[in-house]
Amino acid sequence: MPRLDDLSAWLGQVLGQPAPPLVPASADASFRRYFRITLPDGATRIVMDAPPPQEDCRPFVHVAGLIRDAGLTAPEVLAQDLERGFLLLTDLGGATYLEHFATFDFAPAQADPYMREAITALVRWQGASLGGVLPAYDDALLRRELGLFPEWFVARHLGHTLSDAEQAVLAKTNDLLVASALAQPKVYVHRDYMPRNLMVAPLGGNGPGILDFQDAVYGPITYDVASLFRDAFLSWEEEQVLDWTVRYWEEARRAGLPVSEAFNHDFGEFYRAFEWMGLQRHLKVLGIFCRLNYRDGKEKYLTDLPRFLGYARRVAERYIALKPFLRLLDTLENHQEKVGYTF
Repeated sequence: MPRLDDLSAWLGQVLGQPAPPLVPASADASFRRYFRITLPDGATRIVMDAPPPQEDCRPFVHVAGLIRDAGLTAPEVLAQDLERGFLLLTDLGGATYLEHFATFDFAPAQADPYMREAITALVRWQGASLGGVLPAYDDALLRRELGLFPEWFVARHLGHTLSDAEQAVLAKTNDLLVASALAQPKVYVHRDYMPRNLMVAPLGGNGPGILDFQDAVYGPITYDVASLFRDAFLSWEEEQVLDWTVRYWEEARRAGLPVSEAFNHDFGEFYRAFEWMGLQRHLKVLGIFCRLNYRDGKEKYLTDLPRFLGYARRVAERYIALKPFLRLLDTLENHQEKVGYTF
């Protein structure tokens, strides 16, 4: 393939020796590809191929620096060709939290020390936040994400055309979710802070290695909390989610983050904002996963749709203001025979 040939030639120039074989290192939902190379001395490096114009390496380089400046672990950029989309990075290891947790069947007791380190790292990341450094997670972006749900999940996946009344329900729900998000304190938002993007590191160090951060923005403080505990690829019991969210709340307060003052010193109010922020993410991901299937041919993501539908339903069941949206989910459930799964 010409692009891989170009990548190998660039690596040879950077390393001053013939490029080692490129071994696939991980899958990605985007157009980016990652390879691991082994140098003659046995050391390993990661090579990113981010083909323009679909991808831009600049945000990755920028955010990697922010994470490292916060005292956390992100890949170090050793060499770059931004115009062609090539990066040479340090290797943070071979096991993500998601892969590591699978070795003990996602037992909460065994996952707990790692999740606590992820909480501590998140609080430190948020504590380093400054305005004007990252793009704003603003009204337009929040609504653009929410628009993926009716376009790709409802219309394309279910084959359902929303009636005027159903569109009004969805619009009202979106208004509630966006208003809640915009009312929150603003911090750095990784935007996909979950076990699949956290690399196992020795406990008691600088926390997990952090990956897939190039879409980071400046926005609602609960977003990454929701990403971490309402995961895309594994589910925790509600009691465990509540326990970890309390731990985050307490640690964030000790660190001086405005989680208490902004929510009237009421954890219950914070938890509602956390759940509503999670619902915004769930609807976005339902759209994204369907788009990955129908546009990009990545059908494996459809297997996780029921998880996000379950998240959305449970949140809608708990809040009176979301009851109309719950009834809309009931309507959509009537189309389940067409797509072969249940909510």
